[in-house]
Amino acid sequence: MTKTISSSIDTAGLSSAQRKPFYQHLYVQVLAAIVLGIVLGHFSPALGEQMKPLGDTFIKLIKMLIAPIIFCTVVSGIASMQSLKRIGRIGFKSLVYFEVLTTIALVIGLIGVNLLKPGAGMHIDPATLDSSAIAGYAKAAHEQSVVGFLTHIVPGTVFGAFAEGEILQVLFISVLFAFGLQFLGETGKPLLATIDLIAKAFFRMLKIVMYLAPLGAFGGMAFTVGKYGVQSLGSYANLLVCYYLTGLVFVFVVLNIVARLAGFSLWKFLKYIREELMLVLGTSSSESALPRLMDKLEKLGCEKSTVGLVVPSGYCFNLDGSCLNMTVLAIFIAQALDIDLSLYHQVTLLLILLLTSKGAASVTGGAFITLAATLASVDVIPAAGLVLVLGVYRFISEGGALINVIGNGVATLFVARWDGALDREQLKRELG
Repeated sequence: MTKTISSSIDTAGLSSAQRKPFYQHLYVQVLAAIVLGIVLGHFSPALGEQMKPLGDTFIKLIKMLIAPIIFCTVVSGIASMQSLKRIGRIGFKSLVYFEVLTTIALVIGLIGVNLLKPGAGMHIDPATLDSSAIAGYAKAAHEQSVVGFLTHIVPGTVFGAFAEGEILQVLFISVLFAFGLQFLGETGKPLLATIDLIAKAFFRMLKIVMYLAPLGAFGGMAFTVGKYGVQSLGSYANLLVCYYLTGLVFVFVVLNIVARLAGFSLWKFLKYIREELMLVLGTSSSESALPRLMDKLEKLGCEKSTVGLVVPSGYCFNLDGSCLNMTVLAIFIAQALDIDLSLYHQVTLLLILLLTSKGAASVTGGAFITLAATLASVDVIPAAGLVLVLGVYRFISEGGALINVIGNGVATLFVARWDGALDREQLKRELG
């Protein structure tokens, strides 16, 4: 009887949503804002650049909510689980999945850039490169190390991690707190109920903030087109075509196979998260979609504990789009500078990126800084060559952000199915 009532409510809700005028859908509003941003940035670049605060403020509003939402979701999910072994099992399966998929992404990027050769024929003299434009990135890259990344996981203070919005540090604190709460047993139940209530309040705050999404997307796109200009895409058309083709292959071949193995249609899933994808496209930030992605994955039938563990850790270790752009850009620079890379050098680059790419989310401009650090360690491609892609990187990073969001959504559903933490009937109902 309860199932019947629940089903009829869901159907009624769905019918109501379908009856909404098209202009009231968030993805339509964000798409319209993106188009307006492109038009403004193209015809009035100076004014377009001045729209930057709109995009920045919206992203700050989202980032303000990410840390508490992750904390509440992870704590609630883990503390309410009966078996600690299961938590470890989900974590292990997630890390195995992340390592396999990021490796495939790196390999696809390497194969694509070698086949299409977007930098061939540019014949740029390395001596003419002005590395001053990337001095800040080079300095940050020099400070990166494996030990530094590992020690960075542990924050200086509990509140420091929340104040700085460090996803990995917040995840670390959340897991420890959840274990502590679970060990309290019945004594900790009132606190767990309070945390659940706080989570609901933060998701309501998120709903309010999302009304400003079109403004954020408009500001972000107007700034991007106004500052870098559509004309900058012409000289780098080969690079952009190469990157987006490899990205499409990764999404519609690799992730499509993963989705089939998990028992759902990738196309239906993309349609389900279209609002989040439009948001990422407008703001160039995958973090802008994180809270809503977690909420939607729970509605698809994934257990809260699985969503709480896989999504935040995926934003740190499962950056498929960033992995693609790092391999494509590295080989593109070598081709543009007429540097002949042997198979040995390319495999070495791939192996180093397998390690360094895991820290890409720990710093601002992570993928670019990680690439600078990688090139410096390989010592075959000059890091100064990054100046060649500065003007077009923003457009490449947008594609990377989209792939990162799609990849982490698919990862969560796959791990949930693998661990028996996915309600397949609810998944079919929501996507159907």
